[in-house]
Amino acid sequence: MNEQTTTRAAIVYDFDGTLSPGSMQQHSYLPEIGYADPSQFWEEVKEETKQQDGDEILVYMQMMVRKSREPVTRQRLRSHGSALPLFDGVISWFDRMNTFAGERRISLEHYVVSSGLREMIEGCSIREQFAAIFASGFAYDHDGWAIWPSVAVNYTNKTQFLFRINKGISNTWDNVAINRWVPMSERAVPFERMIFIGDGDTDIPSMKMVRFQGGCAIAVFDPGEWPKQATQNKIGRLIAENRANYVAPADYPEGGQLDVTVRGVLGRIAREAGYRPNAGETS
Repeated sequence: MNEQTTTRAAIVYDFDGTLSPGSMQQHSYLPEIGYADPSQFWEEVKEETKQQDGDEILVYMQMMVRKSREPVTRQRLRSHGSALPLFDGVISWFDRMNTFAGERRISLEHYVVSSGLREMIEGCSIREQFAAIFASGFAYDHDGWAIWPSVAVNYTNKTQFLFRINKGISNTWDNVAINRWVPMSERAVPFERMIFIGDGDTDIPSMKMVRFQGGCAIAVFDPGEWPKQATQNKIGRLIAENRANYVAPADYPEGGQLDVTVRGVLGRIAREAGYRPNAGETS
């Protein structure tokens, strides 16, 4: 392998429950529109979804607008995003992974594919770390008020955005490019050089597809939620159904389980691309 050659790879993240605890709406937006208990909002969403025989993502977005006393604007949503809490170690995670990958001649990119809101993620403190954000988003009228969902990312259509990353497409709208046949050897980020990190049920189709295509799927869980039987059941099911390659707490500090696991996968990608570690290197 030529000393100057680099290998392009990607880590793709869900957001809610993966990089940030809970749902992004629960921390400040839902209390602002009158939901002291965010679970009440999601119960209403599920009930209306059943009544309307609708898509849960479209229903929650419509309810966010309908239940608000004030106009919902892009700036307002970004402001809520700026206050999003992140799991321990996330702030330093990206630079650490980039450095580790770069030392092994990997050009590492980071992406979000989320059913949460694009506008909130655009306002969060780590926005600049992402090459692209694929998430649900609103359309706005001439006054800048949200009037309709323009993108709704649900359980199964998350996978189309993995193909956009795979083919080097950074937008949501180009349906010609996403459907154009491209030889596997010419794709921007082959699936075998893709790591998907997600926290559970909404990510199962993406985990399954990335694994099927030769990439790596990592299921994470909120460390604070681990004592709950529901959390343990969910993780046990992911393992039993062979959905993920690895399972780890959503805990990102250096030397943690997730840190070591991802570095190991990046090391494997580097070796498969021809990189050979120096004496004393572990991967």
